[in-house]
Amino acid sequence: MLEKVKRVIDEQIKPALEAEGGFIELVEVKDDGRVFVRFGGACAGCPMSQFTLKNFIEAVIKESVPEVKEVISVP
Repeated sequence: MLEKVKRVIDEQIKPALEAEGGFIELVEVKDDGRVFVRFGGACAGCPMSQFTLKNFIEAVIKESVPEVKEVISVP
């Protein structure tokens, strides 16, 4: 599951965030389906980051990797 999530982040999510001056780092993928990520650049501290996390990042990852249950941002 780790490699699938990493591929989705690298190919679909990172380019979109980088276009806006931000970035995302994959921190950990747990066996229970939780994925932990860290925002940086313009995304760190952005008031829209939780919206982006749930409505873009989590949605895209779940679509490609159905085993994922939740994506969680960590500091």
